[in-house]
Parts: sequence; C-alpha cells; structure tokens
Amino acid sequence: MKKINLLLLFALLYTAQAAGQKLNDSPLRKLQMAEFAISRLYVDTVNENRLVENAIVGMLEHLDPHSTYNNAEEVKKMNEPLQGNFEGIGIQFQMIEDTLLVIQPVSGGPSEKVGILAGDRITAVNDSAIAGVKMSTEDIMKRLRGPKGSRVNLTVVRRGVSDLLHFDVTRDKIPLYSLDASYMADKHIGYIRINRFGATTAEEFSKALKDLQQQGMKDLILDLQGNGGGYLNAAIDLANEFLGQKELIVYTEGRASRRAEFAAKGNGAFRQGRLVVLVDEYSASASEIVTGAIQDWDRGVVVGRRTFGKGLVQRPIDLPDGSMIRLTIARYYTPSGRCIQKPYNGKGEDMQEAYAKDLLDRFNHGELMHADSIHFPDSLKYRTLRLGRTVYGGGGIMPDFFVPIDTTLYTDWHRQLVAKGIIIKATTGYIEKHRAELKKDYKDFKTFNDKFQIDDAFMADIRSAADKEKIMFDEAQYERALPLIRTQLKALIARDLWDMSEYYQVMNATNESVQQALKVLREDKYLF
Repeated sequence: MKKINLLLLFALLYTAQAAGQKLNDSPLRKLQMAEFAISRLYVDTVNENRLVENAIVGMLEHLDPHSTYNNAEEVKKMNEPLQGNFEGIGIQFQMIEDTLLVIQPVSGGPSEKVGILAGDRITAVNDSAIAGVKMSTEDIMKRLRGPKGSRVNLTVVRRGVSDLLHFDVTRDKIPLYSLDASYMADKHIGYIRINRFGATTAEEFSKALKDLQQQGMKDLILDLQGNGGGYLNAAIDLANEFLGQKELIVYTEGRASRRAEFAAKGNGAFRQGRLVVLVDEYSASASEIVTGAIQDWDRGVVVGRRTFGKGLVQRPIDLPDGSMIRLTIARYYTPSGRCIQKPYNGKGEDMQEAYAKDLLDRFNHGELMHADSIHFPDSLKYRTLRLGRTVYGGGGIMPDFFVPIDTTLYTDWHRQLVAKGIIIKATTGYIEKHRAELKKDYKDFKTFNDKFQIDDAFMADIRSAADKEKIMFDEAQYERALPLIRTQLKALIARDLWDMSEYYQVMNATNESVQQALKVLREDKYLF
C-alpha cells in the first residue's frame, strides 16, 4: 500500500475545499491558526508534538470506534501478531496506567507454558520495576525480549491473588501461527481452527487442508470462534478455497471510496465438500467476511452465535515521524449486500464505552442464550444468492444453527482455580513427575485420548492446592465443574506431550458448537 505523508494529507484536505472556497475560510486554516497561536503566544512552554497528537486524537474520537491514531513506537509493534517471528517471552500486551497488562499469552509460547494468564499485570522484570515508573514501551520491550534460551524472571500481580507471583521464563523464538489446530474428527470429517488472518494464513490452511484430504476428509468444520480478524487479503484467499469462479466474496464502499469488489478465482481446493463454519460473538472483521460469503452463496452452514459486527475498512496513513492514522474510509458488505458493521452512536468516550459494552448488553438481554431474543426488522432482511434463504443485516452474521453459550459448566470455585494458576501448575507438576510413564503407556495420541483419565488422586491434589490458596471448597460447585476441569487437565497434558491440535481435540469434546457441527454432518441435517 502506497504511503501517504502528512504533506499529501494536507494537499487532499486543501483540494476538498478548493471548489470556490477561500483558503482563509477553510477549517484547515482555522486549525493551523489555533496551533500557531498556542505555540507562539501561550503563557507557558508547550509541547507542539503533543498538541498536534491530541488534536488528531480528538478529531478521530468523533468519527467511529475504529478510526485511531498510533505513535511511532506503537506502529512498530502493532502488526507483529500478523506477520513473522520474534524472540522473546511470547505475550500480547497493552500498557494501561503505566502497567503492562497481558492481553493474551501466545499460544504454546514460553509465557503460557509457565502459567502466565490473560489479565496478569507484569510489574517487574529481573527485579527491575516496570510499573508506575513511566517507562517507555520501547524500554519495556528491550527488557522482555532477548535471544532464544536466555532466561528472565517476571513478577506478576493477578486479580484475586493477594501475593505477588514469580515466573521464570526461558525466552524462545515465537512462531505466530494462524492455525491452532487441524485433525480428523472422524473418518470423513476434518476440523481446522484459525485464530487470526495473518500473512501466512492461506499457506497454513492450504497445507492443513491437503493433509486432511490425504487422510480421507470429505467434509470440513472451519472453526473461526474467537477469531478477531486481520488482513483482508488473507480472508479473500481463504474464501477463495470454497467458492466458484467470479463469485463475489466481499465489496467495500464509502463516501469517498468507490465500490471495490473482490471475487473468487475458482481455483480453490475445497469447492465441493460439505462445509460448516463455527463462529461466536468474538468472531470479527475478516472472520465475518469469510462467513458472510459462505452463507450468502449457500456454500456452507454457519453454526454458533451472532458475530461481533466489525465491518469498517481502515486505511493506514503514515505520518512523517513514523506515527500513523488508521482512518475508516469504507464499509464491508457481504455478497447479498448486508453491511457487516453493527451500529454505533454518540461520540468520544461515550461512543467507545457503549461500543465496548455491546457484548455485555447482548448477554444481559439474553441474546447469547436464546436465539429468539435477537430481533431484526424487516428492513434488514436479505436473500441468499442461490437458494433465496432469508438472512439479516444490521451488524454481524447470524448463524443458521444457533448454539447458546453454556454458563452451567463454570463455577466460582473453578474460576479461582484458574485465576490462581492451580490448573496450569498442577498439570506442569503432574507431567514432570509422570512424563516417562506417560510416554511409555501412550505411544500415540489416539491411545491417550481413548484411555487416559484424570483420576481421583490427581483431583485430590487439585483440592489440596486450592485449600493452600485459601479457596473455600464448595461441594456442589466442585461436582458441577468436575467434568470440565478433568477435560482441561487432560487437554493440557495432551498439548505438552503432542501439540495444540491434540489440545483442541480433547477440549472440543465440551465445545457445544463443535458438537452441533458434527451433528449437522452426521445426522444429515446439512441444509443444502
């Protein structure tokens, strides 16, 4: 994408005012005069760069939830989850009030392996405080990153845990894979889970698809649950695997952006088999593009819950100092004409707060538990392109088969086990103690999955660890959570002995959307 510098941005703004409007009357001239007056006449010394940044942020806050400004340091790091490798501790993080907040440990990375969790706050690195000391993001990154094999000690504050936690992490090369898992769910059904749409997604998917087809796969479950999106080109390449030549995948259109259409080439490797796509309320952007195209062409069945509804197109505008504006220039539309973007109202912090609360509002309104709690007006009714089925616009993609969120499996007792790292620690300790025995008894994953069980002695250790952490025991909650806890422990052991595909193969036994997908395919409930 061609870079647009600040001078060109100003030139574009001037051009917009050129039709008969005098320069001195333009909004741009007004903004320039205000900045000039403050920098030259204000009673105290001012930071001009900060003034301009605040002005840019202020303007963007009145547009939409996805138009943003990033300084030069943020720009350098923002695309790492989507491309390449790096050596470090393997976390996605955000600085909040001078504290490093772990957004998500990289799947299979060194931080996740030692038990660091999403929501943890890292306060010190090798006994050097990084919280509350106004340290730059770059300086923090220098402390966290390092050559493969080097060690770093992290001090962590975790919600619900009174004492500081300490983790000794061995840095490693962090592979940022798009695919979490691929395996044969049964003799003819394959399963592929994609966690993001990055630079290598198409290549990874193609390789996994070919491998499953060689194992006899005829039908495919494509799992996009929790996939927040990524590159548009990656979404187009994936949708191309399923659609026929010249079939529209997505189009974009905006006030100043002409309609741009993206269609399949017709050379995809899975254009015939039955297809089920899994989505939930965290499936967004590129995930919604793929899902919308498959649903609109009646190419596959969508299972799960209504997707997030992120359908605004951002263009990166590079500024001379290395900072960037990501400006919304258009909206995404599915082939039938549905706008993917959910509504947003207000401005500034009020708009951002309401937008962020949308999923909570869906939960409170019962939309995540009951399909009939979701209401669409007739004005948002559309027809699929082959069979003329009714689908709805208005934000997000509504599945063909609704699967309610299951809140019965989770209890406060279980949440505290997870929050205090007991599940991870117990698994790590068990594997260290029994690794040789496990490898001897279970030569392959199938044998492990069929025969291995979490016994009462293991659960007694879990309860003992919970008592030491002063987690009050509740018999009813324990019995309710027991099946899920046992599944989690077994899945974590499988991940350590094999890989993430085996982890998900165990966990998917409790994933209702996966089970519904299998039911659709096995019981001939496929719609087409």
